[in-house]
Amino acid sequence: MKSFQYIIQDEVGIHARPAGILAKEVKKFQSQIMIEGNGGKADASKLMKVMSLGIKKGMEVTVSAEGADEDEAIVEVEKFFNENF
Repeated sequence: MKSFQYIIQDEVGIHARPAGILAKEVKKFQSQIMIEGNGGKADASKLMKVMSLGIKKGMEVTVSAEGADEDEAIVEVEKFFNENF
């Protein structure tokens, strides 16, 4: 399992548009991608679960990838977070 921590920079936090794109992006990988933050945990491919975490600006999240392509997946997802959240 690979993981990284990220502090949300977006003024609105994790909101619908980038979360929807994230859900689509993580489906490209075989690995399971999870987001943990604000006391909850969600599969990154499930838009409504990610939104239900209620993650706001300044909150720290832990993103993990576990599976056959976890090395590639975690690099790409971290890049996505840096560019969108």
